[in-house]
Amino acid sequence: MLDDNTFAQESGELGCGDGKKEAALCESNEQRFKPVPEVNTTPSSRFLQAELELNVHLRRLTFSEPVRYIYNPLEYAWDTHRCYVEKYCRGGQRILFLGMNPGPFGMAQTGVPFGEVKSVVDWLKITGEVGHPQNEHPKRRITGLACPQSEVSGARFWGFFRKLCGEPALFFRHCFVHNLCPLIFMSTSGKNLTPPELPRAERDALLNLCDIALCQVVEALGVSMVIGVGRVAEQRARQALSAAGVNVRVEGIMHPSPRNPQANKGWEDVAKAKLAELGVMALLKNTS
Repeated sequence: MLDDNTFAQESGELGCGDGKKEAALCESNEQRFKPVPEVNTTPSSRFLQAELELNVHLRRLTFSEPVRYIYNPLEYAWDTHRCYVEKYCRGGQRILFLGMNPGPFGMAQTGVPFGEVKSVVDWLKITGEVGHPQNEHPKRRITGLACPQSEVSGARFWGFFRKLCGEPALFFRHCFVHNLCPLIFMSTSGKNLTPPELPRAERDALLNLCDIALCQVVEALGVSMVIGVGRVAEQRARQALSAAGVNVRVEGIMHPSPRNPQANKGWEDVAKAKLAELGVMALLKNTS
């Protein structure tokens, strides 16, 4: 998710060790990836298979200046990411919240979308080992679930739903959270680079692959609404799903980034009003 990256004011090896599954992944990246053979058909299994498949294609991409460092937490933080997916990705969820890509102190550290460490550890109860990207910037070290820095976007996002729902089970009964692109990009100085800042051809190649994976994920989960967190995620989701003929409603909410002046004036109130308008607030009330 633009987890903590901000778009327009909103930004090794597989840890699972499943070589047989990776070997079965497709080699074509035309309009769709080839289907991955499914050993079990749970929503979490299909979701993880789509992500493993996307990883295969992302490894073939190359990026030029200003990109100097590329982290993929779906590789070095696969253990914690898989914990998140297997714990919370269930059948019958209607809503998919979609961010753009990881932030340096969120998903880059934890493997969880909008993954501010305190929320991930204390509320979501995610556990697991986090490794390191092969090429690590000395100013952007990965310390995993021990990372002392808080990511504001993630703290706001998960903090809002924690106050609203109390327990994760109520939120995840109807909702799931995902990022369109799993990669985080940095310049030589360690500056966080969002996909719009990439050279156009490289950006298009990247996002075209991510679009295909998003369509697979949406179809696998069977959600009825995708809510982009931030305008860029919303627009990209609408474009990708419409072009692929995937019949799903696409809406959006304001990104909680501190770089967004409106979000700093009361993001929770804005998000609550929008989610009420979309009918999502009613799903998050504990009526049992």
